[in-house]
Amino acid sequence: MNSSINSSEPSNPTEQTNVSTADSTGGDEALWHRQQPIPPPSEPMQYRAIGLVRGVYSSESAEQFTQGKLLTADNIQVDAVLLGRVISLLKNHIDLAQEHLWVVYPRTGQKEDSLHLQIVGVWEPEKLAKQTPTEPAIPSHEPEEIVDGDFSVRGEIVYQSVAEGHFIVKIRQTPRSESDKPKYFKLKIRGDLAAKAVGQFWDLQVRRQAEDLVLIKGESIATLPSKPKLRKKPRSGDYSDRKRNFEPPQPVRKASQAPVQPPIKRSPTPKPIKREKPGN
Repeated sequence: MNSSINSSEPSNPTEQTNVSTADSTGGDEALWHRQQPIPPPSEPMQYRAIGLVRGVYSSESAEQFTQGKLLTADNIQVDAVLLGRVISLLKNHIDLAQEHLWVVYPRTGQKEDSLHLQIVGVWEPEKLAKQTPTEPAIPSHEPEEIVDGDFSVRGEIVYQSVAEGHFIVKIRQTPRSESDKPKYFKLKIRGDLAAKAVGQFWDLQVRRQAEDLVLIKGESIATLPSKPKLRKKPRSGDYSDRKRNFEPPQPVRKASQAPVQPPIKRSPTPKPIKREKPGN
């Protein structure tokens, strides 16, 4: 399952903020398919981490246009990068001096706990193209309220600490091809799930507060099967491959050391017999 949403450059120059997004199957889905930038999950076990942040993007330099900062509406500077086809969209059709509501993927550092955002789209529904009769119908679900700083995070809980007030979610990314192995990343979220959740798949609603992702509410979807532990093959001569009920080792004598013989018992020496001289 793909948690990513990619932006594309509009084919019609007059529709400057038409942004296409990739759904969980990896295909492009135009914004007129949707009534909200973060659609409901396409299946119960869909992994993803996506959210909205309002702010002004500024690049580090003209040469490094894809790397920069996002100055949020609450005046917080967050490291950000541009991904995919949104780069061309921003260069040609978006006024970067203005504030926009960005569609982003969140990342959190494992050591510094710093928030990092990957910008993949912009949401401006007032400028979306009108639906035509030949286009698919808009889904029947009611649109949810769009809130700056809201995130949808769905994945496996791999760590939680009530004492430290946070937990870790592991999110799987769909490989680009069948031959590639799935990749994973982890998000640190502050809050208490009020349950032993490690090993479970959760649907989480999260909100950005400054540079932290904070739990609003969550729901356990399923308990994931435990992975079999790989048994290490013992190395040659390793004591771990011996049985617990082995015989204690016997002392080894040195080759030069002769065996000790028990003492030999001898009978006492008889007393000499005095003989008489002849002629007496």
